[in-house]
Amino acid sequence: MNQSQKIVLITGGGSGIGLALAKKFIENNNTVIITGRNLQKLEAAQKEFPKIQIVQNDVTDDAEVRMLADQIQEKFGGIDILINNAGIMNLVDAGNESNDLQKQMQEIEINYNSPIRLLHYFLPQLKRSKHAVLINVSSGLAYVPFAQAPVYSGTKSALHFWTLGIRPQLKPHGIKVIELLPPVVDTPLVHGVDIAENDTLKPMSPEILADMFWKDFIRGTEEITPGFSKQIKVMSRLAPRFIFKQLNKKPIPNKKY
Repeated sequence: MNQSQKIVLITGGGSGIGLALAKKFIENNNTVIITGRNLQKLEAAQKEFPKIQIVQNDVTDDAEVRMLADQIQEKFGGIDILINNAGIMNLVDAGNESNDLQKQMQEIEINYNSPIRLLHYFLPQLKRSKHAVLINVSSGLAYVPFAQAPVYSGTKSALHFWTLGIRPQLKPHGIKVIELLPPVVDTPLVHGVDIAENDTLKPMSPEILADMFWKDFIRGTEEITPGFSKQIKVMSRLAPRFIFKQLNKKPIPNKKY
């Protein structure tokens, strides 16, 4: 698959996986636009990589996403590749009635509702592209939940099944649908997560993840499972109870969030 000279939009692109993917697309001669709520992060990314285009945007805000689509249409003539990468992960003890309900609802809004919103408003642009690709970044935890982050795991599972469902629907419109299911990656999202004693969840660097993604991406792979995610996928089918126990030796987080 030839993937150069494309207009690429990456949500949550100011750091971590999003920024690593942005670098990879820039290295291969694409125009890359990254979005995020934190303008300081976006500006720091642009300072390091001047070719990156930045737009401050909240993917949970319907009006802002509509405006983003209009801005990109006006400035770039539309996108070819949409990467739904923005996401958050909170540790939650479902047995604690003092949990912050709003934080859990926000996690669902960002991780699951927002990709649906982005596709809705950018669908006309993708339909006009001759090389349209939708990439949803979910997680290996879509196959087997991590009990310390039950809402996160649930949203990634929902995103996985949504991706499977829309793939045959978008195919007649010439839009290729790809899912990237990373293992635990060393990003700000997972810092502070209580996994130090779990050897199976040792974080992968974003750069290594981006390299592994790119190899499968240019081959045209539709479901990309780097590192431990591939094992989780297999074990979720062959020995679901075993892999669940391995991931959840410590189901309740120590820290209160």
